[in-house]
Amino acid sequence: MTLETFLAAFTVFTLAVFIGFEVISKVPPTLHTPLMSGSNAISGITIVGALVACSEVHAGKITVWLGFFALILATINVVGGFLVTDRMLKMFVKKPRGAGAAGRTEKGE
Repeated sequence: MTLETFLAAFTVFTLAVFIGFEVISKVPPTLHTPLMSGSNAISGITIVGALVACSEVHAGKITVWLGFFALILATINVVGGFLVTDRMLKMFVKKPRGAGAAGRTEKGE
């Protein structure tokens, strides 16, 4: 990788970090669940990239091991993200009508 290519990639990465932080910090709490689902999809793309890195025929050992490590971390991220998203969605489920008033009668006695 030449210095010019590295600087271009580093510039894109740095801008993505700043823009991502600004966008995420302005998301209201009610939209965090769809945002989590979107980030899970991006982690799914990371899994595909890690599988491609592991399956390269002429790849060196370090490439295969880094791809394997990325595959494990991305899988943990996806599974954890879906568990958190599921837990967040369960907070929006309406409870049955009669289960809320712990022992009260219909007249409020």
